[in-house]
Amino acid sequence: MNKFTSNARPLLRLSALSVALGMSLAGTALAQSNITGSIFGQVGAKQGDTVLIQNTDTGFTRSTTVDASGRYRFSSLPVGNYKVTLQNHGATVSSRDNITVVISGGSEVSFASPERTTELGAVSVTASSLPAIDVSSVDTRTVLTADQLQKLPLSRDVLAAALLAPGVIQGSSYNAPSFGGSAASENAYYINGYAVTNPLTSIGLSTLPFDAIDQEQVLTGGYGAEFGRSTGGVINIVTKRGSNEWKAGVYSIWAPQALRSDPRNIYFANTGFYGSGNRTPTDGTLYLNRNRSQYWTSTVGAYVGGPLIRDKLFFYVNAEVERQEGNSVRYYTNSSAANLKQAWNDYSYKKPRWTAKIDWNINDSNIVELTGISDKTLYDAKYSPYSYANDTHTDTQTGGIYTKDGGELYIGKYTSYLTDDLTLSALYGTQKIDHVSTPWGYDPACPYISVNSQTAAPGQTYNTCQKTTALLLVPGAKDKTRGGRLDIEYRIGDHDIRVGFDKQIADSLTGKSYPGGYGWIYGWQSNPAGAIDTGNGVGSPVSAGGLGTQGYYVYRYYRTQLAKVKTEQEAQYIEDRWQVNNNLLLSLGLRNEQFTNYNSSNQPFARQRHQLAPRLGASWDVFGDSSLKVFANAGRYHLAMPNNVAVRGASGSLITSEYFTYTGVDPRTGAPTGLSPIAVDHSKGYTCGNTNLVSTNLECGQAPDPRTVASKGMKSHFQDEYILGAEYQVSPTFVTGAKVTLRKLRSAIDDTCTQTLGGRCFLFNPGQANTFLLEQPDGSFTEVHYTNEQLGFPKLKRKYAALDLFVEHPFADNWYGKIGYTLSHNYGNTEGQLLSDLDTGAGGQADVSVTQDWDKPQLMVGSNGSLPNDRRHQIRAFGYYQFSKEWRVGSTVQVASGRPKSCLSFWPDTTTKGIYNSSSYHYCGLNIPGSQVVFAPRGTSGTTPWTYRLDLNAAYTPGWADNKLTLQVDVLNVLNRQTPQYYHMRYGSNRTTVNPLYGRVLNYTDPRTVRFTVRYDI
Repeated sequence: MNKFTSNARPLLRLSALSVALGMSLAGTALAQSNITGSIFGQVGAKQGDTVLIQNTDTGFTRSTTVDASGRYRFSSLPVGNYKVTLQNHGATVSSRDNITVVISGGSEVSFASPERTTELGAVSVTASSLPAIDVSSVDTRTVLTADQLQKLPLSRDVLAAALLAPGVIQGSSYNAPSFGGSAASENAYYINGYAVTNPLTSIGLSTLPFDAIDQEQVLTGGYGAEFGRSTGGVINIVTKRGSNEWKAGVYSIWAPQALRSDPRNIYFANTGFYGSGNRTPTDGTLYLNRNRSQYWTSTVGAYVGGPLIRDKLFFYVNAEVERQEGNSVRYYTNSSAANLKQAWNDYSYKKPRWTAKIDWNINDSNIVELTGISDKTLYDAKYSPYSYANDTHTDTQTGGIYTKDGGELYIGKYTSYLTDDLTLSALYGTQKIDHVSTPWGYDPACPYISVNSQTAAPGQTYNTCQKTTALLLVPGAKDKTRGGRLDIEYRIGDHDIRVGFDKQIADSLTGKSYPGGYGWIYGWQSNPAGAIDTGNGVGSPVSAGGLGTQGYYVYRYYRTQLAKVKTEQEAQYIEDRWQVNNNLLLSLGLRNEQFTNYNSSNQPFARQRHQLAPRLGASWDVFGDSSLKVFANAGRYHLAMPNNVAVRGASGSLITSEYFTYTGVDPRTGAPTGLSPIAVDHSKGYTCGNTNLVSTNLECGQAPDPRTVASKGMKSHFQDEYILGAEYQVSPTFVTGAKVTLRKLRSAIDDTCTQTLGGRCFLFNPGQANTFLLEQPDGSFTEVHYTNEQLGFPKLKRKYAALDLFVEHPFADNWYGKIGYTLSHNYGNTEGQLLSDLDTGAGGQADVSVTQDWDKPQLMVGSNGSLPNDRRHQIRAFGYYQFSKEWRVGSTVQVASGRPKSCLSFWPDTTTKGIYNSSSYHYCGLNIPGSQVVFAPRGTSGTTPWTYRLDLNAAYTPGWADNKLTLQVDVLNVLNRQTPQYYHMRYGSNRTTVNPLYGRVLNYTDPRTVRFTVRYDI
């Protein structure tokens, strides 16, 4: 805190000003996104007194006077192409065409002194090209234009394009990227200035037709005070818009199944315990048939845009439908006969999307923008029997599911250039996302059954009358967001002062439960006399007789959740961009954030206030000609908890297990018969009341008092970041650069159920002292303070250090190219808001900010090491070559070293009270013959293999079709390198049984795909 405390004090008065401004503004705000750009430059002595800019697409025009030092600047400009003209007493002196303004970027257009210009009548054109380095920026960003997105061989996905930015990797356990060592939930996503981050979990985003993207900006660090609510990165999208020129087109994209390589099968690993002599010999045998997992995709779309009133009113509309149809095998070779009756999956996806935008240039001082976006995904699956013995399936439907997710987003933005020096902008938006899930043949009277070949008792038949295996979604599930923001920018002398206020509100109705209300989960352990769960007081199978004498048991499992929750987030900021002299720019900002989370009763259970986040940046134009830039920044970034935290932490979730032995199985339902309860030691303190319902986190269905959900004065999740870099224009066609990044997580929010607190779970700040309000038996409350040592935890640690290098060839001489290398290390004892280590094939733990990490002190023993998002070496190269107006080729290359591997097993001391009875601890092995327990700190069990991916494309735009027709083929993963992404790391099924799945591959990179595109642009 030291450095930031001292830096913050001089800015406190400015922060108070921004707070006052914010409180005076009506309305609310969700987005925090600068979706405009700027044009700036220097004018030689006596060359001119006025600079005029014109958007060549829309006719939008602005002018400003050159200041006494010869500088000028236009800010808050809509992205697009501009013409810049220098005038002297109304007469044109010089002009520049084809000036591109990008998101949050500055385009320098300087006019030289007389001796450096060539006169062409009344217009002088500077001999040198525009600078390739933006000396007005202090952040680190990658901007991809619509032209680049079309010419590069990429998956048509916003997140796939972001992987071209340095320090961005694909999170192999989540369908979202990791930026700079942060968890995949710590990113922020914007479309036209409105936040479209998943409001329930913060993992992923709502999207739009890929063809509707005009620019995609990927911010990887150092962003200014107007951005917040991200400790990872920011993806900022601006849609296409209409112009004075009518444009329209159609396109069709097809990736045939016949040209898609077969995915690799997944096999059991060789554990050494399940060879040919075992009753279930699985070592090295087939686990999942993925060769049959094939599909085709197609996209059909059209767009049109143009002027409704020339130079005044414009529109743009894009609509497309993406389809995918295929089949897969859902279950495994060791699955029960009942599951194999639903193992074959014939499915289809339908993703209708549209984007519409209206731009109204009321006059050159006032602009209105309206955006509408729809993003929906419909999934329909039909299940039927599949036989591994002969690799066949039938067409008789035995199960299935239909889901529909998505909705509409509407955004309005107003920009007013009140004077040459004063600009005001206001934004408001709203979004609704519906979630529908309809299982086929659901029978509410039938329980969920879970059993496999290892846990099935010989001589018993395990059928089921329940035709759905998916958790049931609560009816009416939905997410809503609404809000807006207001920003004011004022230029005074060498200072550009920006102040702003925003607020966001997100509501979610969510919840899930097992089909039939609960599930019967069958188990087996090799030692029948061993306790099933010593720490929570569950006895041995043999003690209850029946099939328990052979080690077989079953437990009735409830997992029921229902919550209607809300978060409110607001912020105020002030930023001064101070042009100290012609060569040095300072960016001095301060952001103040407030977060509030509400439970199902609309009562606040967590609040954070007065969270000051300094943002300090500098850009030094060393030689004054934009050929060498040295830049640095330091900043603090806060992150709020998403809505899902309240589902388990602040609502009445029911998660319990009740253990039995049994003597038989109902032939219709699959439920156990002849039940005999296994004794539970209630003195351990982990049962719901005086029942045998075991709940390690005491989630017994009653919502806690909101005052007891979180520690008092709990701080938010925040991170400090430091960046130092340089960019150098080696020649007119080559730019190189280097950057060093250091990130340190200073505070996190997670839940703890430490034994010190008697088993109850609280949200808290891990790794430091916390104060809790504990409810007493008589209904009163007692405030108790615990040091970190008393809670039993290590100090919080997550660090990221990286060196990024790049060489770029801006488009010239018919080609564009960029190659970058990242050397990084991501290490500590927490991934952040997520926990990838719990991935067993369906993804990591998705309980954002309530992970398993800090639940018990024993879970953190050995947790310090290389973290799941550590990829020590990364290489990215992409570009394209334009042979002629008709022919073009492109390529992307992505290479990365592997992810750290760990081994998890049971806590060695079986007498420890309240521990989880699972392979969740940083130990490897079991106390059984042929194995031994060893301490295995995180990331010390090797790494996954390096990944290599080469994508190529070629396009033909024939002259005989006036270059309006494009025929393109893309080949993704040309070498068909299907590399393991991660492995099953849980060593034991129970304390006496090695997990037969330990060490198996969880997933592979995608196989080679060939994609054809036909488009016609008018």
